[in-house]
Amino acid sequence: MNIGSVRGMKDILPPESGKWAALESAYLAYAARFGYREIRTPILEKTELFARAVGETTDIVEKEMYTFTDRSGESLTMRPEGTAPVVRALLANRKTFDEFPARLCYSGPMFRHERPQKGRLRQFHQMGAELFGTDSPYADAEIVALLHGFLREVGLSGVSLEINSLGDPACRPLYQRELSGFLASREDRLCDDCRRRRLQNPLRVLDCKSEGCVQATVDAPPVLSTLCDACKDHFGTVEAALRALGIPFSRNPRMVRGLDYYRRTTFEFVIPGMGAQNTVAAGGRYDGLAEMVGGKERVPAIGFAIGVERLLMLMEESGEPGAAADVFLVTSGKRFLDEAFRWKMGLIEKGVRADMDYEGRSVKAQFRRADRSGAGVVVVFGDAEDSRGAVVLRDMASGKQEEIPRDEAFLRLATIRKEE
Repeated sequence: MNIGSVRGMKDILPPESGKWAALESAYLAYAARFGYREIRTPILEKTELFARAVGETTDIVEKEMYTFTDRSGESLTMRPEGTAPVVRALLANRKTFDEFPARLCYSGPMFRHERPQKGRLRQFHQMGAELFGTDSPYADAEIVALLHGFLREVGLSGVSLEINSLGDPACRPLYQRELSGFLASREDRLCDDCRRRRLQNPLRVLDCKSEGCVQATVDAPPVLSTLCDACKDHFGTVEAALRALGIPFSRNPRMVRGLDYYRRTTFEFVIPGMGAQNTVAAGGRYDGLAEMVGGKERVPAIGFAIGVERLLMLMEESGEPGAAADVFLVTSGKRFLDEAFRWKMGLIEKGVRADMDYEGRSVKAQFRRADRSGAGVVVVFGDAEDSRGAVVLRDMASGKQEEIPRDEAFLRLATIRKEE
């Protein structure tokens, strides 16, 4: 039996798992500043949810979903994206959300049977946020500001914000007719899927990554030219709010996003120069989605999703968040193991990430391990220091060390995390 993982799915092992845990924790903490609370939805949902919400003409529904019939004969799908399940949960538990707006955030695995590539897997992970109950353009600005601030918080540089408006049911049909007529004149240059989509949902053609379709639609009419007055005003207020917040952006008239439920504001944070896979995070407004999945009331909403694998790949942090030690305890002989172990447990109880070597290796080998651990401070227990009731503290960054009484040393180390 081949015990390797399924193609397109991977194990997340230490120390990489520490980076994942730290990133997810940082995201939930940052979202909480804006008032977002965590929601966790099942991995399995009824297939109908995604057929209605995502759109039957999208690649996700047509080609990529992991769908099966269970023993009761019901068609189930492993969630390919996070928004539709959150909307379903909101509607199913409506009494829990007695007052709008409701702010929810999430993180977890998604599944799509697509070609595995760098930064994209068949089991992949997303972090997201959804703001329900208001169609105010300031809600759009808030959700973009949350995402912009978080990407900056984790040290991601070189990211550009692109925005667009897709209109609403009042003005989008006009654009669809105009775009469909344009595509008819280029039909011989479109892929087979896009020839069919031209009649069913022409906006999907603008989202196609096929080089032939990209070139055939390079001069397609912009959706912004057909917006109704209400949508123009909404988009103008979003842009003004972003300028007031000092968040730079550019318009991208080709941005339609990959899912059918979007309307009005859409946005992406991209890394220029990375080609077709340059999107770090994206989202938009989906005011009609609640009704699309069977809800009895209109629930305006806007949200985003971040690809965790892509974000971790791009982050410039050189350390190992959550895996690195603050303090490493080095013993010059096995007789110091008991005391060092008590220090380690005591420091951990104080919230300090402490580590040590249990095997009694040489001091030189322990220092090598301390260096690999990323510890900022090393404590050395040795005979010379023990005779004076002291230990040696070494600052690993500067190489400076000092001899300090044991009680004083422990108290100083116990405050390391607070000082950070």
